[in-house]
Amino acid sequence: MKKPLALVAISAVVALTASACGSKPVSTTGATSSSSASASQAAAFKACMVTDTGGLDDHSFNAESWAGMQDAAKADPGIAVQNATSATENDYASNIAGFVSAGCKLIVTVGFAMDDATVASAKKNPNQQYAIVDNASSPSQVQGLEFNTAQGAFLGGYFAAGMTKTGKVATFGGAKYPTVTVYMDGFWEGVQYYNQKHNTKVQVLGWDETKQAGTFDPTQSFTDQAGGKQIAATFQSQGADIVFPVAGGTGIGALAQAKASGGKLNAIWVDDDGFLSNAAYGPVIMTSVTKGIASAVTTSVTNAAKGTFSSAPYIGTLANNGTGLAPYHDFESKVPAALTTELGTVKADIISGAIKITSKSQPAAG
Repeated sequence: MKKPLALVAISAVVALTASACGSKPVSTTGATSSSSASASQAAAFKACMVTDTGGLDDHSFNAESWAGMQDAAKADPGIAVQNATSATENDYASNIAGFVSAGCKLIVTVGFAMDDATVASAKKNPNQQYAIVDNASSPSQVQGLEFNTAQGAFLGGYFAAGMTKTGKVATFGGAKYPTVTVYMDGFWEGVQYYNQKHNTKVQVLGWDETKQAGTFDPTQSFTDQAGGKQIAATFQSQGADIVFPVAGGTGIGALAQAKASGGKLNAIWVDDDGFLSNAAYGPVIMTSVTKGIASAVTTSVTNAAKGTFSSAPYIGTLANNGTGLAPYHDFESKVPAALTTELGTVKADIISGAIKITSKSQPAAG
């Protein structure tokens, strides 16, 4: 998730609004091109996004956040959106400051690692509005967009336990962050619940919620595909036939290992519908634990553009479709109808509170 970015106040990709003929994003450095500048000037509201490290095409929260920004611009020609990519954590503050200077009315920062830089900017600029993905609301003008993905991952773990043929499933993270371990906790709890209901002994490799210990990419870069492939290969050699990578781009390496395994290993993706975002690996993706980042970002941007910005936190849950399971796609015919029915019941019980998820990484209000 980290790469250096030199001499850039705003290294931006500008998505032109519908009024600008729907042009594709234009990559610029230091300043917008004349066409994108015209689009920004024509728009009544400019919203700007600063990525966490990993880039826009991380197949994870940066990509989903940018999709939400673009959706807001498509829905309202009066909104122009722009982004700046952060190569390292050192870029957070300068990218945010650049957008303050550029007159962005809402600045969306992506990832809880950007909390310090976002809060610091908010304190310096009390009239500036912000939203931050995967973090709680803090100052009065910062809206937190959080997601209780332990709920969706619980379904993913239950699903994996119901589908494994070897009795072993696995998960690993890009780094030991709460937004990562919340997925791993939920997955682990879902497997335990399946075991309890079916009197089985499915094992989870790579994570033990009770010890908060498990497997993470040694580079903690979230872009280490080679490392992700090796981790998945190790799990496969230990008998796992389903892997759940919570590791951004590193997880793509796990998909590559699954594809190379000849059917011995399959995967459950994370954040978005991996069958769609990682089409080359679609045949090995059984389902995905989704996080409704795009829709949450779109709502935050459009509310701010309408003048109804609020720093009240958003918590995505199963109840409001802020997390869940994606379709089975190529595995549709392979999933027993009884398991799908059980998953419906488990989902309802989580929503009602009949099933209590205990992960300490869950958002406070989730």
